[in-house]
Amino acid sequence: MFEVSLDLALSLIGAAFVAGFVDAIAGGGGLITLPVLLLAGATPLQAFSTNKVQGAFGAATAALTYAAKGQVNLRAQLGAASLAFLSGLAGAFLVSVLPTEALRRVLPFILIAIAAFFALRKGLDDTDRAERIRPAAFAAFVVPLIGFYDGLIGPGAGAFYMIGFVMLAGYGVLKATAHTKLLNFASNLGGLVAFAAIGAPWWVTGIAMGLAQVAGASLGARLAMKKGARLIKPLLVVTSTALAVRLIWQMI
Repeated sequence: MFEVSLDLALSLIGAAFVAGFVDAIAGGGGLITLPVLLLAGATPLQAFSTNKVQGAFGAATAALTYAAKGQVNLRAQLGAASLAFLSGLAGAFLVSVLPTEALRRVLPFILIAIAAFFALRKGLDDTDRAERIRPAAFAAFVVPLIGFYDGLIGPGAGAFYMIGFVMLAGYGVLKATAHTKLLNFASNLGGLVAFAAIGAPWWVTGIAMGLAQVAGASLGARLAMKKGARLIKPLLVVTSTALAVRLIWQMI
């Protein structure tokens, strides 16, 4: 049945619920699930690929929940999502070929900069602002870049989509969060397809965690729509900072 013992499986399922809740609001759910998968005995490749399995459930649930409340038009995002999927697929296939160490060393500082932006930027709320880049250009250039990163490395991809929508597309915080989820799902799914091709995921455990993600993501998205930027901003700051600290700790 499970690839791990029952008590470890229950711990992983609990972690997935919390991760789905956090990820639906501010991203960063992998910060919770990846370490738990590694502690459960997964190899790094198994942990990353199983994380893609369960994460896809949460991202899809969050996207559908936001769409049901009119926060995002998923059909309008299908083109961008297709690019995110292909980019995530390419990134995952090239993970063993491209040198990623330099990017991993710079990543914590990028995440800290994102946290500082959302913590210190005045007037950053749910109000839309003037766009700096047309939607077609955003889909053609920004989305593939982040999608490729999601397949190649992964941590922080949701935050990168989010800040792109805020800074370049001019979206308010809640709208940016809602528009992030389908793209995050698509690039996550692209990475999963690549990992599945080499038989790496723990499928049963990943699907069980995914069902917990569905419950957590649904609750998180509903709460985010109720509280808006007042909840999303501080949680994004916390998750980005925590992820940066974890990455720095790994390098020491």
